Amino acid sequence: MSVQRIASRYAKSLIDLSQERGKLDRVLEDVQSFKEVAKNRDFALLLKSPVVKADTKEKVFNQLFAGKYDEITMAFLRILLKKGRESQLIDIANEFVLQYKHINHVSTVKLVTAAPMSEAMVKEIHAKLVASSNTEQNVELVTEVNPDIIGGFMLQFDDKLYDASVVHKLEQMKKNFKGNLYISQIMA
Repeated sequence: MSVQRIASRYAKSLIDLSQERGKLDRVLEDVQSFKEVAKNRDFALLLKSPVVKADTKEKVFNQLFAGKYDEITMAFLRILLKKGRESQLIDIANEFVLQYKHINHVSTVKLVTAAPMSEAMVKEIHAKLVASSNTEQNVELVTEVNPDIIGGFMLQFDDKLYDASVVHKLEQMKKNFKGNLYISQIMA
């Protein structure tokens, strides 16, 4: 079975149990916290290590998460350890967040600009995205600054990319000039 399929099934199980117990948002907090911890290289290597035994990993999990995470999350982590699925925990956490967003109709939109934007401008763009029929009812706007795009902006969500950057426009012009027989002879 593929890792994606395994992650999807385990994430769905955790979502269903969390919803049943009315703790979906609390478990989401735990999962997001786990994803942050998993960014630590040593912790990620621990998860994937076949040398470290499951009971040792469970002790580490208890030290890190017991008392901080909900009992549903802790029980879920213990089950995954017993089944030997700890190496897929990061994939399961990512899939959990995706399924949560789907259930709650949340679109994550990435906005890349060449320079930082004012808070008012970000709010205006957020409002337009919410009003758009291309996004879900709720929009999570993630901003990023990339001076390499020179100017303009890029919007990315779902499998769509709207590129209104200066770099993109220049590349389009360059392609147009290459395709124009007369201009390419003059430039040669």
